Amino acid sequence: MIRIALDAMGGDYAPSEIIKGAVDALDEVRVAIILVGDEPEIKRILGKQKRSHADNISIVHAGEVIGTDESPVSAVKNKKDSSINVAVRLLKQGRADALISAGNTGALMAASLFGLGRIKGIERPAIATIFPAVDKPVLLLDMGANVDCKPKHLKQFAEMGSLYAEHVMHRDHPKVGLLNIGEESSKGNELTIEAYQLLKHSHINFVGNVESKEILAGKVDVIVCDGFIGNLILKFGETIGQTVFTMLKKELTKNPITTLGALLLFPAFRNLKKVIEYDEYGAAPLLGLDGIVFKAHGRAKARAIKNAIKTTSEAVKEKIVQCISRVEE
Repeated sequence: MIRIALDAMGGDYAPSEIIKGAVDALDEVRVAIILVGDEPEIKRILGKQKRSHADNISIVHAGEVIGTDESPVSAVKNKKDSSINVAVRLLKQGRADALISAGNTGALMAASLFGLGRIKGIERPAIATIFPAVDKPVLLLDMGANVDCKPKHLKQFAEMGSLYAEHVMHRDHPKVGLLNIGEESSKGNELTIEAYQLLKHSHINFVGNVESKEILAGKVDVIVCDGFIGNLILKFGETIGQTVFTMLKKELTKNPITTLGALLLFPAFRNLKKVIEYDEYGAAPLLGLDGIVFKAHGRAKARAIKNAIKTTSEAVKEKIVQCISRVEE
């Protein structure tokens, strides 16, 4: 059975929502979940949950928590008994097959780099995030792990993203695009122009440059960029759904007729909201680490954690680390 170490103390709604998500996940996927954190508190919250799979949940105590406002590297070094560090050790020791945390992103990356290391041939691990698109979701990377990149790093991101899309998202011969300001190979800065040539001669299904207006069009399966641009897109994208629904609500409640129309369209709006929110995809993989590590949103609630567990278990089944380890330097 797949064993997932879950940082019970990471995130804005920890530990209650994290634990609830874990319990809910066991109704949909067959995994063993190791809750890492304050054992007395975890037991107290678990005691309030209706559990039909109690044997599939265990607890490993961690006496410290790394806050979102702490310096990642110093916190990881000074708080050896933090829930993030303990979860990483479980993975390193082979007591878990993967780990999930909604805690401090920098600390998770630092602890994973120190504790697990990188896959041979991968210089920079990348955060890969799924974005909703017209027909099917698209994978973007890097979403913030690497602010400054070299062309060879973008090539590695593309290779890792292609493998993830193929094996975990089950895309046949996934199309990979390079985020740029124009479709022509001569467009962009030195980074993207050089990266284009590397990708053009790589073994992946590289289809060329992709403009930002095409991110949500669904024409490609994977879009590659440096972490500076990626994080800007990620933060902007997180505001789109809520802003659109706020504007719609304002317009549709102006008078009785539009309000009636809104009531009739409510099921469609509800389904759309479900698709575009981060809860639907659960967590983002940190690709390139020598272990399966997923980062859930800091505001993740039970539904996001449940979906993160489902996605993470799929990555374990498909042996994504072994797949990436075959990428040539």
